[in-house]
Amino acid sequence: MALNSTERFTSRVADYVRYRPDYPVALVEWLQRELHVPAHATVADIGAGTGISCKLFLDAGHPVIAVEPNAAMRTAAEDWLGDDERFAAVAGTAEATTLPDASVDLVTCAQAFHWFDQQAIKPEWRRVLRPGGLAVVFWNSRRLTGTPFLEGYEQLLLDYGLDYSSVAERYNDDASMAAWFDGGLRGSARFDHTQPLDFDALRGRLLSSSYAPQEGHPQHAPMLAALRTLFDTTSVDGTVGFDYDTRVFAGTLGTGDITGTHA
Repeated sequence: MALNSTERFTSRVADYVRYRPDYPVALVEWLQRELHVPAHATVADIGAGTGISCKLFLDAGHPVIAVEPNAAMRTAAEDWLGDDERFAAVAGTAEATTLPDASVDLVTCAQAFHWFDQQAIKPEWRRVLRPGGLAVVFWNSRRLTGTPFLEGYEQLLLDYGLDYSSVAERYNDDASMAAWFDGGLRGSARFDHTQPLDFDALRGRLLSSSYAPQEGHPQHAPMLAALRTLFDTTSVDGTVGFDYDTRVFAGTLGTGDITGTHA
């Protein structure tokens, strides 16, 4: 039976913590410079997972509340970031965050966005945002072409991924994101981002993906053998590069939003 989006990463938390990519610091710098978001603005990070996106905002000075329904992932975030007094985590979902009304300045969401019912979440996000607060949606989109490694890795996923074709790269395009903000889009940007990986890290990165067959599945060993061959034939100085386009979209969600409150 296929796991729902809340459950499907539970058995992959250790690999997710160690091998998933972070996000470029330039993303937060863009928010602070171009949209005048102050460093003290409180962030609710929705679908925060193990805290990778939380750390991006913590490092830039923001208080962050991680909203994450998966207990194993939430615990990993607390273990990693819990010593920072500006960090808190709650067991909530995108549609029911448990946060008070008008309690945060930014609602952020990274890779988890594509798992959500994107219309159902909007009333809840409006509710928890203060007047003039922004929704910020961003993700790393792995490049599928451009190097022999990237092209070989995409073929490997097509060959061995269990439900790869149905869940992979389901990210919104510019037009659909503009429509989602319904006239409230304040800005968007794209950043180059690269994750260099040796073989052990590449293996862990693959196994952190929800569609990669795990140990005990008949496709698991053949997939890893193919990965070893791909690495050996495409690595340079002992690493391969996962190249990403990091996209970010930011804007207001409510009707009659107050603009300029972050200036």
